[in-house]
Amino acid sequence: MSTTESIIIIFIAVLATATTRFLPFAVFGSDRRAPKILHYFGKALPPAVFGMLVVYCLKGVSFSSLGGFLPEMLALFAVIFLHLAFRKMLLSVSVGTAVYMLLVNFVFV
Repeated sequence: MSTTESIIIIFIAVLATATTRFLPFAVFGSDRRAPKILHYFGKALPPAVFGMLVVYCLKGVSFSSLGGFLPEMLALFAVIFLHLAFRKMLLSVSVGTAVYMLLVNFVFV
C-alpha cells in the first residue's frame, strides 16, 4: 500500500469518526430533546452489547478437559464479581481479560 493510499484511508477513518461524534449535536442541539427511542437505546444497548460479548467469548468453550473451560469460567466469575461490586464496565472487561490471559499463559499452559 502506498503512502497516498494510507493517508486517504486515515482521512476517511477520521472523517467517519468525527461525523458519528458530531452529528448528534448538530441534529439535536441544546434546544431540542432527543426522541424517546434514543433514550431507550442509550439505556438498553450497553447491557445488550455486554451480553453479546460474553456469549461470543464463551461460544468455543470445550468442557472435555479442565484446562478447556476453567480459565474462561474463572475470568467470567471475576467479571461478574467486579461488575456487581463496582458497576464499571471498563473495569470489569479489562480485569476479566487480564485474569483470563494470565491463567491461560501461566497457569493452564
